[in-house]
Amino acid sequence: MGSTVMSIRISPELKREMKKYDINWSEEIREFIKRRIEEEEKKRALQEVIELVESLPGVPEGTAKRLVREDRESH
Repeated sequence: MGSTVMSIRISPELKREMKKYDINWSEEIREFIKRRIEEEEKKRALQEVIELVESLPGVPEGTAKRLVREDRESH
């Protein structure tokens, strides 16, 4: 699988701080991007479910009570 190069600008101070640590910054950034995309996909899916539920027709008030009563009386 191929890859694409992406570059960012950071301050010289931040670059100096990054060099102090033995961290694979490229991998850290890739993993952050993956997690962030997963979060956004979950948000989008949740929003779609909410919209679907909101578009469903409501039930008349008292329906739940009636159904529970009918179920109890059938036993």
